[in-house]
Amino acid sequence: MTRFGLRELRGAMEGIAASTLCTCDVEGMPNASMISQVHWVDEDHVALSYQFFNKTRANLLATRQASVQIFDPRTLALYRLDLDYVETRTSGPLFETMKAKLAGIASHHGLEKVFRLLGADIFRVVHVEQVLPPRAQADGRSVSFLSAVRCCVEDLSRCRDLDDLADAALDGMVRHLGISNAILLMSECDGRLFALGSRGYAVSGIGAEILPGEGVIGVAAREAVPIRIGHVSADYRYGAALGAAAQRAGLLAEDPAGVPFPGLGTPHSQIAVPIVAEGRVLGVLFAESDEVMRFDHECEDALVLVANQLGAMMALLREEDADESPQLAPPGVASEGGVTVRHYPRDNSVFIGHDYLIKGVAGAILWRLLREHATTGRTEFTTRELRLDRSLRLPDHAENLDARLVLLRRRLEDRGACLRIEKTGRGRFRLICQSRLVLEDAEQGEPTEFA
Repeated sequence: MTRFGLRELRGAMEGIAASTLCTCDVEGMPNASMISQVHWVDEDHVALSYQFFNKTRANLLATRQASVQIFDPRTLALYRLDLDYVETRTSGPLFETMKAKLAGIASHHGLEKVFRLLGADIFRVVHVEQVLPPRAQADGRSVSFLSAVRCCVEDLSRCRDLDDLADAALDGMVRHLGISNAILLMSECDGRLFALGSRGYAVSGIGAEILPGEGVIGVAAREAVPIRIGHVSADYRYGAALGAAAQRAGLLAEDPAGVPFPGLGTPHSQIAVPIVAEGRVLGVLFAESDEVMRFDHECEDALVLVANQLGAMMALLREEDADESPQLAPPGVASEGGVTVRHYPRDNSVFIGHDYLIKGVAGAILWRLLREHATTGRTEFTTRELRLDRSLRLPDHAENLDARLVLLRRRLEDRGACLRIEKTGRGRFRLICQSRLVLEDAEQGEPTEFA
């Protein structure tokens, strides 16, 4: 390897300019092709997009050698990489990352039906040569990523629970990393993800769901790898289509739209970074922009560091159970107007009036609290009793309960509902009812009324 390290050449591997791939057959006859992607893998390897180059493919399999030229649009420098073929991958994190990026490139050039990734060809880089020296200065960054990450980590270190962590992570992305549109999502056991908070959108989208493997968010969670694209294609755009897909999959009850995903209408750049702790994907940090190529390798590195710290803090700050038994208390003063709360056992969907509120484990928790309150008048509860309640079918991991309680509280606030959940201490919370409620189980059909 020469003095040019591959890491410092990542700016020439963004896919802004096509690269030239050269191969030879066994008799030495050269062949040159334009290639969409040269993808940085590590300090010694790159991956090239295998699409439809028959002659190139035949030469490569025969000699296992190639040469590729990459162009850095920031400095106008040109580099040649001599390569030895290692293998082709047709699935997995690297393949999915390149597939997403190629879809964006194809969409940008109007070639969605032409460009299709068949595989990711892995090469060992045996030599790097600078063909043309830099002729321009790289643009100065408005954000110092090292300082920005330090500020984000300091903010996270001051948090005392998952609620604080969610706000600190999103606020840090906006304030320190200069990202205008960001969403934090948490993982469900079945691969779905739900939005726990957002910044930069007209509506919060709290409770909005992403299906397994859907878009850059779903792929990042499934493969546990960052997914970053500079030109968004239809396959990686979020919106009303997700609600329709969820309905077809039987994931929604009465409401066909569920909670709308708070994405930009016409994004041009997106990045999704998994939040990982103890080998498990806890969630995803997502950002998007209406600016083309908004997120580069350096921004990705910064978000990975923030996501790793966030995951470590989530694992560290798991909610402790309260030792004391919950108090029995009469319900708070309720208004005279009655409100029907309807529960659908099939997916634990809960509706207030005719409006969808929440579903899944969070819906089951809310329905359990409401029924207990209707029977005993209790308003004070603990996370310990929920964790021990087998009827809720909670996942084994502690932060899953914490995430669902945060989701439930924020969703109630977001909807301006007549119900609220208020944290009263470590492992304790209070249910506040501000209207006379009528509980109705959709299967039993027998309403229960209480003040």
